Amino acid sequence: MAFGLWTSKLSAEKSAEVANQFFNAIESGDFAKVADIFAADAEIWHNPDEVVVPPTTTLRTLKAMHKYIANIKYENKQVRSWPGGFVEQHVLSGVRKVDGGKVRLPACIVCEVNAEGKITRLDEYFDSAAQNLFSRPPAKAKM
Repeated sequence: MAFGLWTSKLSAEKSAEVANQFFNAIESGDFAKVADIFAADAEIWHNPDEVVVPPTTTLRTLKAMHKYIANIKYENKQVRSWPGGFVEQHVLSGVRKVDGGKVRLPACIVCEVNAEGKITRLDEYFDSAAQNLFSRPPAKAKM
């Protein structure tokens, strides 16, 4: 994505709307909406593996999360937006379906949004140890 004086950008207000639509769609499991918000060539990066993946990979991950986690909510949301992007800090919470264990994942998401309101880049920062609890209960301490 080219940045500069000639690049058309979405307003800060519209960027904030994209953030709200995006996280509301994930929360509700509206994967068609999530897919629509991503640009076809969007790049999604996560700090634990430092790998860039396409939207299709992210959609598979989100669908799996909904398969194994109930009551998915984004809590304590703090959104800051600017023309062409936003950052959201939040706590993703839910309940593991397998054992009823509560899970939470503090995270920070930084996104670039194009003039059409599509996310072109998403960088996600979170603690991988907390993320691992989404898929399996913590090991019990041996005495």
